[in-house]
Amino acid sequence: MTSTSSPASSPTTGSPAQPLLGKVALVTGGSRGLGRAMVRGFARAGADVVISSRKLDDCRALAEEVEREHGRRAFPHAAHVGHWDEVGALVEAAYAEFGRVDVLVNNAGLAPTYPGLDQVTEELFDKVIGVNLKGPFRLTALVATRMAAGAGGSIINISSSAAVRPMTTDLPYAAAKGGLNVLTAGFAQAFGPSVRVNTIMAGPFLTDMSRGWDMDALTGDLAHYPMRRAGDPDEVVGAAVYFASDASSYTTGAVLPVDGGRGVVSFGSA
Repeated sequence: MTSTSSPASSPTTGSPAQPLLGKVALVTGGSRGLGRAMVRGFARAGADVVISSRKLDDCRALAEEVEREHGRRAFPHAAHVGHWDEVGALVEAAYAEFGRVDVLVNNAGLAPTYPGLDQVTEELFDKVIGVNLKGPFRLTALVATRMAAGAGGSIINISSSAAVRPMTTDLPYAAAKGGLNVLTAGFAQAFGPSVRVNTIMAGPFLTDMSRGWDMDALTGDLAHYPMRRAGDPDEVVGAAVYFASDASSYTTGAVLPVDGGRGVVSFGSA
């Protein structure tokens, strides 16, 4: 693992093989699922990475893997993004380690199940809003302000197709992700032109979160999707690298569905 005294990689112009060479990417919820896939994808593309989640041991394990397999610097830091003080500490730690953040990915998410809408507790509702909306708001505000004062950067929000196609089983989560789509437009206006803010609106991916899903129901729904299947976490990486790199230099405020075609399906339960 790296020490806080070692200098950040010098900014360089990325190559087609490594379009993020010399950049620093901070990924929340970075130790598993889509976050883990993006951390590894960014490292392959040449970026140094800040890996954040609530479990420091998981962040450390992935950081060691990244440094061993990709030769990039990887800095693990534990933070609960629903707690503003921990968000501030994460930002300070990232800048102390690397001196800058070029790419921020607001990926940490929480989608607990509940038996009925009348049984959604205040604690559950606040926790879902805190992780999926409040945390990304605060983290983006802090990092984008520093980006705009420096060389600029790219911010990527990980939303969900639930934001535009909510179901009764995920309303607090869907509301939070709908809010995240709104924040994308607002922050793009607030911090342009040097800071770009975009969203990947993800459909069903087979990650740790999917273990709690009703797989029989999902299989029935997927039969109607154009792609006929759920996504593999690595299939989000191409869109993430696009938004993180200069390939998307004229793209901001965009919401890109990466959902296997869920958005074009008109049947009721999807």
